[in-house]
Amino acid sequence: MDDWKPRTKLIHSGARRSQYGEMSEAIFLTQGFVYDSAEQAEARFIESGADEFIYARYGNPTVRMFEERIAAIERTEDAFATASGMAAVNGALTALLKAGDHVVAARALFGSCLYVLEILGRFGVEVTLVDGTDLDQWRSAVRQDTKAVFLESVSNPTLEVIDVKSVAEIAHAKGATVIVDNVFATPTFSKAVELGADVVVYSATKHIDGGGRCLGGVVCGTRAYIRKVLEPYLKHTGAAMSPFNAWVMLKGLETLDLRVRQQASNALEIAEALDGHPKLESVIYPGLKAHAQHTIAMEQMGAGGTVVTLEVKGGQAAAFRFLNALEIVKISNNLGDAKSIITHPATTTHQRLPEEQKATLGITPGLVRLSVGIEDAEDLLADLTRALGAV
Repeated sequence: MDDWKPRTKLIHSGARRSQYGEMSEAIFLTQGFVYDSAEQAEARFIESGADEFIYARYGNPTVRMFEERIAAIERTEDAFATASGMAAVNGALTALLKAGDHVVAARALFGSCLYVLEILGRFGVEVTLVDGTDLDQWRSAVRQDTKAVFLESVSNPTLEVIDVKSVAEIAHAKGATVIVDNVFATPTFSKAVELGADVVVYSATKHIDGGGRCLGGVVCGTRAYIRKVLEPYLKHTGAAMSPFNAWVMLKGLETLDLRVRQQASNALEIAEALDGHPKLESVIYPGLKAHAQHTIAMEQMGAGGTVVTLEVKGGQAAAFRFLNALEIVKISNNLGDAKSIITHPATTTHQRLPEEQKATLGITPGLVRLSVGIEDAEDLLADLTRALGAV
């Protein structure tokens, strides 16, 4: 299996078949498992084997298939699936940190990620936020007692691309664990582990599902981190992924590579076509040569990703007119779907942030985040161009 190409791993890695030899992975929709004897139950609670399960909150055969498949793609030793992407982020950080620890994080993060850092601060974890694109700020902030650094490889929603390799080198020099939220890079374009990430987090709700059906998350890392640090926290606090959702994610992985590559191709075509449009202040897309971190994006991902951020001239009122005039592209705050989705971050995903913080992050009243789907690019471009005419 180690020699398989990624697209093959996405379909076959981690497969388990029952005595019936089913082609599609089975859904083991069960809360608990039966033991042959009291002695077997006792032994399993002491140490469970690879195909020995105790309780669905601890593990499940369908969930385990998903974990092994995503670990194979991400090239990590192990993975733990969670009920949502934010459960994965919270678990990855909270399981590792305690009162008195220091964590350095990029300031450009999803609103809920910033909230998790706020909670950690309330419980005695010292949090330092830096401009993720400024390596000097990372060097100044990471200390000998820094326990972890946390960043989005591509930030939400302003699409800053962080030099993961350089940040990892800075962090590792001080003994800190590097935790990367890799949602926008996707497993298709991910090189996070190769670049130095110790822990990689995904919201499986996004590209992995790809059809807007289920919530899910996953944390990938070394076996020691996953089983000795993360698993005890997650299994006791109840963040486990449901078997049904794991089955949906397995089906999503089968077409992930095909979908994401088409989405990225569509996104580049749209970004190039709209760049310089008279109704737009700017078009932000890592695949454009004018993007500040274009070179890093190409080195780290080899593509610009599936999300394009547009800044509409005229502020919120103009942005709303643009959104309301769209027909194919739907207004929703999710991303990574096969359908094209658009949202206004200042009033949705990042609405709770103070206006000063929004301004610092570049989340202006006219900014909209477009998650590009797999529809025909010409149809999408026609829809976007027509809607801009309403601005």
